Amino acid sequence: MENEFLDRAQQEPEVKQAEKKTLKKAPKKPNAFIQILNGDFLSKEFFVNNLPFIFFLMLLLLISIGKGYYGKQLTKQVNDTQAELDELTGDYFDAKARLEENTQRSMLIDRLERTGLKETTNPTKVIRVKKDDN
Repeated sequence: MENEFLDRAQQEPEVKQAEKKTLKKAPKKPNAFIQILNGDFLSKEFFVNNLPFIFFLMLLLLISIGKGYYGKQLTKQVNDTQAELDELTGDYFDAKARLEENTQRSMLIDRLERTGLKETTNPTKVIRVKKDDN
C-alpha cells in the first residue's frame, strides 16, 4: 500500500462540478401580486400566525376612516353655527339701530306732546346735602 500525495487544487474542481450537478435550481417563487389574486397568501402559515396583528391594522383603519367622517361633521356644524351667529349679530345691530332711532330726543318730544308732557326749558339743578359725621 502506497500512500499517495493528492493535490487538493486538482480535486476541488471535480468536487465543485459534482456539487453543481446535484444542486437543482429552486422553483421560482410566485409573484406576491399573483399570490394575492390567487388567494394563496391566505392559506400560508405566516398569515395565520399574524391574524391578531392584521385585525389590529383593520381596526386602526376603521378608526381612521371614522375620524375623517367625524371631522367633516364637526366642520359642517361649526360652519352652520357661524352662519347662525352672523345672522343673529345682524339682527342685533338692526334692533339696536331701530331702538336708537325711536329713542332720539326729537322723536320722544313729538310723542310725549300728545300726552301733555313738555320738555323743560330750565336746566337741571343738582341738590347736594352735606352729611354730618355724627
